[in-house]
Amino acid sequence: MENAFLMPDELKDRLCSGVFDAVLKRIYSIETEQTEPYRRRILSAVDAFTVKYGEQPVRVFSVSGRTELGGNHTDHQHGCVLAGGISLDIIAVAARTDDGMMRIQSEGYPETVLPADDLEIHDGEAGTSASLLRGTAARFAELGYRPGGFCAYMISDVQKGSGLSSSAAFEVMIGTICSDFFAGGAFSPAELAMIAQYAENVYFGKPCGLMDQMACALGGVTAIDFADPQNPKWEQLDLNLPAEGYVLCIIDSGADHADLTEEYAAVPAEMKTVAAELGCEVLRDTDEELFWSGISRLRSRCGDRAVLRAVHFYSENKRVRKQAEALREGRFSDYLALVSESGRSSTCALQNIFAAGSTNRQAVAVALALCEKLLDGSGAFRVHGGGFAGTVQAYVPAGCAEDFRRQADAVFGAGACQVLRIRNCGACALWEGETVCS
Repeated sequence: MENAFLMPDELKDRLCSGVFDAVLKRIYSIETEQTEPYRRRILSAVDAFTVKYGEQPVRVFSVSGRTELGGNHTDHQHGCVLAGGISLDIIAVAARTDDGMMRIQSEGYPETVLPADDLEIHDGEAGTSASLLRGTAARFAELGYRPGGFCAYMISDVQKGSGLSSSAAFEVMIGTICSDFFAGGAFSPAELAMIAQYAENVYFGKPCGLMDQMACALGGVTAIDFADPQNPKWEQLDLNLPAEGYVLCIIDSGADHADLTEEYAAVPAEMKTVAAELGCEVLRDTDEELFWSGISRLRSRCGDRAVLRAVHFYSENKRVRKQAEALREGRFSDYLALVSESGRSSTCALQNIFAAGSTNRQAVAVALALCEKLLDGSGAFRVHGGGFAGTVQAYVPAGCAEDFRRQADAVFGAGACQVLRIRNCGACALWEGETVCS
């Protein structure tokens, strides 16, 4: 669709005249009267692109952040997860170039510039944005679509360290641009997610699972089964929180993710030690009855924390299926009860509430205690995402939401508590009159 490329001034005129309103409504799951803030964000990104890269034909892309609704640390064991795309997102204004250089300017960060033909792993580059860009391009080349030059300006309200998968959204955004520019949009959401995971695992150096990337790429509320991680199966489900009289809140505890890579890596590593003792690579392939009958030996060989983390996996994996079933059947109260069960399991068995040995820095645990006090038996709450630092998720009765937000902000700082909205579109390109989701 060549008409998808527009000069910046023309794009801005069409945005301001309302041509893209239907697109914005679909992407963000909003009403027409709510489009203005989203329009302003795109206009701001177009202006920033023009200042940085000049006047040239551009396309606009959006990738949502994600919230984990169930399946805490199950995906890396080929388990089941429940996740939702959210209205917070990354916006990219991008153009193809002829100079063979890949350029990404993320607002507030140094520009990343790499030759499109230099795709080998570089010593000392792990853990950087450059490694994600290079890894994504390398994977496209391996799949037969060698990327060329492009420039992109990105803005994001998925804040780094918020637990809403800013890094996964960034990875999926790179893949979305490369797929559109260099592969004719050939890659499905699941394929884009797996390319993003490859870049993070192999080039960035973090042994992540696939849930974050899948949720950002797919959007909506999605139950995902990773029994075959190369061919994950998913089902879109309905979760209409406003109709149930609830809002979904995320509290940023303010805890720093820095230096926690070993804590995150220990979770899949310990689960896999248990799986290995049971003759398998991951826990999903093990026999749970064999686990329980051999628990004494497993405690001796693997340690109690590893055993407890396996206990969490078995219960959480079954719980996700029950959550999905409750949503299919419209049993929202049962769904909330399962959310609470997930939170208890993460706290007591998975043990990803704070880093081992940390006594003075237990911000997530404090946030969970605050949720219990403020909700007083209503709604539900749980640790959100990887844990150890970051965020807590709470389902709050709509009538109490403002007071809940105010009291959470009083403890953790202004803006710490955000109300999220599930958005139905994940990774997508925007052009006149329609939205093309990957």
